[in-house]
Amino acid sequence: MKKIFLILVFASVVSYPQNMRQNSFYSLFSDQKAAYVGDAITIIVVESSLATNKAKTTSGKESDLSFDLGGKVLKNDVPEINVGINSGNKFSGAGSTEASGVIQTKISATIDSVLSNGNLVIRGSKKIVINGEEQLINIKGIVRTSDVRADNSVLSYNISDSEITFEGSGLIDDAQSPGWLTKFLHWIF
Repeated sequence: MKKIFLILVFASVVSYPQNMRQNSFYSLFSDQKAAYVGDAITIIVVESSLATNKAKTTSGKESDLSFDLGGKVLKNDVPEINVGINSGNKFSGAGSTEASGVIQTKISATIDSVLSNGNLVIRGSKKIVINGEEQLINIKGIVRTSDVRADNSVLSYNISDSEITFEGSGLIDDAQSPGWLTKFLHWIF
């Protein structure tokens, strides 16, 4: 009877394999990582960017046309005629652009959906208001489950198709923007 019972238990275990992702929550030896829709995940945003663009153009054109006429007739001097045309054109231009930015913050996000390959689609936002200055940070992208660390955090550079937006508004933003008259003149010219 014991042998039959053991054979039935063994057959049921073999015929119904366990899904390791689902059963990891019940295991004493595994971490409970975010893996399902609605689970919270912390994004550690560590982004820095630097872009430089330089251009230099030099162009030149020069032309010269001359005409000389001179001579003597019967030992009398004929006045000399000189005609000359000079033309020149020169252009030189230079330009330079440099932009850099650094963002370091932590954002809590939630899992929107789980793709068929197990990757997680995440979305989150964070709004900070200090002395009337409002900062809004939005993030979304795709995270591999293997990139989720034991404390349910992911570094921002491990997010594929990531979109990180950092927007601000308030007195400082208003001071950095041109006035309406300047905008109008730029629009005209």
